[in-house]
Amino acid sequence: MGWVSRFRTARWAQKLVAAAAALPALLFARLALAEEAHDWQLGMQPAATPIRHWIDQLHDGLLVIITLITLFVLGLLLYVMVRFRESRNPVASMTTHHTLIEVLWTVIPVVILVGVAIFSFPLLYYEDRVPGQADMTLKVTGHQWYWTYEYPDQGGLTFDSYMIPEEDAAKLGKKRLLDVDNPVVLPVGAKIRVLVAGSDVIHSWFMPSFGFQEYSMVGRINESWIQIDREGTFYGQCNQICGVNHPFMPIEVHAVSKEAFAKWVVEAKKKFANNDNGSGATVAGNDKTEGRAEGAVRLAAAAAQ
Repeated sequence: MGWVSRFRTARWAQKLVAAAAALPALLFARLALAEEAHDWQLGMQPAATPIRHWIDQLHDGLLVIITLITLFVLGLLLYVMVRFRESRNPVASMTTHHTLIEVLWTVIPVVILVGVAIFSFPLLYYEDRVPGQADMTLKVTGHQWYWTYEYPDQGGLTFDSYMIPEEDAAKLGKKRLLDVDNPVVLPVGAKIRVLVAGSDVIHSWFMPSFGFQEYSMVGRINESWIQIDREGTFYGQCNQICGVNHPFMPIEVHAVSKEAFAKWVVEAKKKFANNDNGSGATVAGNDKTEGRAEGAVRLAAAAAQ
């Protein structure tokens, strides 16, 4: 049986070599794909806003600092293991204090933390409010388990957004647990004030590519802003556990040119013209009430599975 074992080992070795050779191409190919999570993805989703670019820069800088600290500590551990091993030091040193070292291991971490704060605090303030004048406002309201979007600058245009049920998504060629019936449409290059409110429990409007996360809370309106720098379709999800159907609250944002956005607004006003005060959107071609009930039943069935 020895030759059989050697043969199997050789086959596994060939497979491992082939997989290792293909891995770089696979990883770089994943990096170039759309703004959504992928299997075997390396790194974070590509940035699409100035805030997210700044977050990436801070992340990369902190990664360098953490790597240097880790290597330094590892080097100290290896040095101590070799220099002060029992065979080399049969009689252990009785030294318990060293003023200079104690000062250094206190001052250096403080300096590092102050340096991190110097670069992180401006980012926090930058995320907080729109620099200058906002071009438009988007209001997001979280419900169990769907989103309501309102465009106050476009005549109060309002609609609800539900996840497309899995069985329908498969038939329509849509993305499972990501595509929605009524996506958000926003213009590229515009400074957009985003107001986030809630109607029941706490939700979170989270868009990784935008570097955006704001909590949806009852009785409070949280504010931040985005400025999308390229056209495309971007995905996010509610990342605050909000009940049994929490996994079924995706966010889909279409970033389009300002001209295309103006055309969409005209079409959307016609599409949602029959809604009461613009407060309800059609769901898969059904009336709001019927669509909401059907959507709730499908989501409950999916959760039960």
